[in-house]
Amino acid sequence: MNRKAFIRTTVWALSATLALGTMAQTAAPAKAKVVFQVSDGDAAKWNLALNNAKNVQDELGADKVDIEIVAYGPGIGMLKADATTGNRVTEATKAGMKMVACENTMKNQKLGKDDMHAGIGYVPAGVVQLMQRQKEGWAYIRP
Repeated sequence: MNRKAFIRTTVWALSATLALGTMAQTAAPAKAKVVFQVSDGDAAKWNLALNNAKNVQDELGADKVDIEIVAYGPGIGMLKADATTGNRVTEATKAGMKMVACENTMKNQKLGKDDMHAGIGYVPAGVVQLMQRQKEGWAYIRP
């Protein structure tokens, strides 16, 4: 390879490397992810969890954070169709938050999906869902 060809190839390689480096630096940052545990049968705790989730979404931006609330044990009441927090759960799901009920708890309390809020999802085991989310790097909050 002659000297001109060598210089041209080197300049091209450096340019490509710099371009790729710049693209990597300007890539969108990873979305924040937070999972909330609701396992208390206390409406004040339910509202606290919903307030915390809304504050996170307001602060970071709805498009920059995934929020999931996992209800199990006595906390399952938060996601029942007749819960005092029903309107707030509706608002949260419309805002893009995911609410999930533990099917183990539902079975133990003899609850069916028709007893639950219409806009929620379900997981086989709430505790396992929390473990999985933490393993995936989600921040964990228990208000």
